[in-house]
Amino acid sequence: MKLLRTLVILGSVFITFGCHNAKVAKKQPQASAQKPNIIYILADDLGYGDLGVYGQTKIETPNIDALAKEGILFTQHYTAAPVCAPARASLLTGLHGGHASIRGNDEWEERGNVWNYRAMIADSTLEGQRPMPKSTVTLAQTLKKANYKTAIVGKWGLGAPQTESIPTEMGFDYFFGYNCQRQAHTYTPVHLYENEKRVYLNNDTIAPHEGLAKGSDAYDLQAYAKFTQPDYSPTLIFDKMMAFIEKNKKEPFFMYWASPIPHVPLQAPQNWVDYYVNKFGDEEPHHFIEGEGADYFPTRYPRATYAAMISYLDENVGKLVSYLKKEGLYENTLIVFTSDNGPSSAGGGDAVWFDSAAPFDSSYGRGKGFLYEGGIRVPLIATWPGKIQPGTTSDHISAFYDIMPTFNEIAQVDTNYASDGISFYNALTNTGKQDQHDYLYWEFAGYNGQVAVRMGKWKMIWKNIKKGNKTVELYDLDADIREQHNIMDQHPEMLKTFYDIVKKEHSAPENKSFSIEGVEQLVSQHQE
Repeated sequence: MKLLRTLVILGSVFITFGCHNAKVAKKQPQASAQKPNIIYILADDLGYGDLGVYGQTKIETPNIDALAKEGILFTQHYTAAPVCAPARASLLTGLHGGHASIRGNDEWEERGNVWNYRAMIADSTLEGQRPMPKSTVTLAQTLKKANYKTAIVGKWGLGAPQTESIPTEMGFDYFFGYNCQRQAHTYTPVHLYENEKRVYLNNDTIAPHEGLAKGSDAYDLQAYAKFTQPDYSPTLIFDKMMAFIEKNKKEPFFMYWASPIPHVPLQAPQNWVDYYVNKFGDEEPHHFIEGEGADYFPTRYPRATYAAMISYLDENVGKLVSYLKKEGLYENTLIVFTSDNGPSSAGGGDAVWFDSAAPFDSSYGRGKGFLYEGGIRVPLIATWPGKIQPGTTSDHISAFYDIMPTFNEIAQVDTNYASDGISFYNALTNTGKQDQHDYLYWEFAGYNGQVAVRMGKWKMIWKNIKKGNKTVELYDLDADIREQHNIMDQHPEMLKTFYDIVKKEHSAPENKSFSIEGVEQLVSQHQE
């Protein structure tokens, strides 16, 4: 672990890199006799430091750690946004936040009372997030051109039911899970979706953010009983994934496993909770009383439950790998494991206690929702027997919008599409010269508006733009990986570099809710 931390902190960042205006991505596909299966596992709010192989000491993840031992671990991989929807949109489209149609979490609130769980159950038109345009080109669509069977299980969050932006309209042959990310605020929902239809579960209607009954003893486990329902969504999602793979194992498939774990609320199988209660000892509950507050769900053992969720996900990763090996599929399968953004401390989560973003700052304001390293640098592990050398580590710098061109090259897709990404096939397989970005670019409309650029060892962040802030921070990641010392005053020339990149990479969003006035003004002045 000390060696890995040293690699992370002192790893080479002198190679220049970044992104260009969205361009047509076209690269000669790699020749192969048999196209590999591709399984992309996306955890939800899992921090860079939440896995054993990345230095976590409290949470046990032996199966995910084993993937790193059998494959490659990347130390400098980035999500495209510090929250769910825009990160997933970038993943599927190959576009960064200056070009993507989805640039923040947009609950499409003009439809009505979209936050009312019971209203959504009664009226499906209140479910889901604002849709992507019908014209959107997705990774699933391009892989289908290469004759892949495509599936997503888990959380969608990129378009509501009855719109043209549901998985089965965006290139996926099969979907099972949450259409709506608000409904994923409970792991025991009343229903999930299978393709276009609801599947009703054996769960009572316990609305997200419901508290303990009045007069409850927060230290009494019985007070939390109603939050444990028969059908636990991650189990159902995993079972549907395995059924799809079993059905399609004789032809190339792309499985996007968008696990909701470990996003709050804190809910996990009891055996794993008990395991960590025994390991950690007693702790203070996370609780609130119905009508007196709202914060996801109360939890008797919040730290134990958070760890339990991650270990349960790890357990299922182990089951998946065991199945692939037993069926003779593992040798021809690329498995990629990552997370959509940094860790959260909401809902009883305790990123500081777990040091979930380590070696970066795990405190609020530095993790999920923010463009500091703890919010956007995420784990990336990949295995592909015969192609990826076991036990390797790479400091190649990449982002979510690189996944689409990488997978298309692997699948031998010969297609043209607008992209900000660069295939990192050569970095994965350690073959040939790997292309590099000149810089990476982030633009995020949420949390008061933020823009960031990483170029070489430099990281520049402009935050609170909607509040009128004009200060741009500069950090030297070689010397200050936790971004504690703003040194823009020592390098004023970097401010012009930053502004030039923003002007080049920003395009006005079609959805005005994703506009950041300060950015629009900067670009407008440049155009004039």
